[in-house]
Amino acid sequence: MRIPFSKSLAVAACLTVAGCLFAQKPKPEDTEVWQPVPPKVTPGDKCGAPPSDAIILFDGKNLDQWVSAKDDKSPAEWTVANGVLTVNKKAGNIETKEHFKDYQLHIEWKVPADITGSGQARGNSGVFLASTGPRDDGYELQVLDSYDNKTYVNGMAGSLYKQAIPLVNPSRKPGEWQTYDVVWTAPTFNDDGSLKTPAYATVFFNGVLVENHFELKGQTLYIGKPFYKAYTSAPIKLQAHGDPSQPISYRNIWVRKLD
Repeated sequence: MRIPFSKSLAVAACLTVAGCLFAQKPKPEDTEVWQPVPPKVTPGDKCGAPPSDAIILFDGKNLDQWVSAKDDKSPAEWTVANGVLTVNKKAGNIETKEHFKDYQLHIEWKVPADITGSGQARGNSGVFLASTGPRDDGYELQVLDSYDNKTYVNGMAGSLYKQAIPLVNPSRKPGEWQTYDVVWTAPTFNDDGSLKTPAYATVFFNGVLVENHFELKGQTLYIGKPFYKAYTSAPIKLQAHGDPSQPISYRNIWVRKLD
């Protein structure tokens, strides 16, 4: 049996479809997010100054936030004078008392104006972004005089040692202060110790991007291929390198937790 088509039904159907289309039209408010409100942070009053939520690791006064990186975690014995922290090579590496996971780090360093040596033996030090143990190097951001000093490019200033070559070389002359600003995303691990997510590092060197969210292949090794070793959080370590050149200095070190 053929059912006659009703014009009224057709009109009603059109109105219903039009009404649905009208009701589904997107509005600006559909994509506005109002909560949670980010906490207020007061920025530093000049470039490089710590914001209000920063943890001050070195403000030129003392080494209260640092210990020896040796097993005994004895007091750090580097030299503090005139607002500057200078490496004591005989005392060895130092590291923060506090452990960190994801963070933003600001650190300034200077190679002596009268630096001697060449290659890796010229103002060598390092910022270990996660020091996973006294005998583990962790993850090293290289510190070195790279203004006019030839060496392997994955070991120059701004490199993630033996892994990431800096995109450019913005080094200043020896005797001038240099700046690293780092965003560190720590690796995560499964319950069995296997890698869940890798580490990433973004590095600005003297305000210039040199490492762009680089995915690390594991912890730093001087010899051999990098690999991951499970950890949860770790201190930040500064290296007292054993080369014979004059020791370098640090100042204005602060960190912001991003966990």
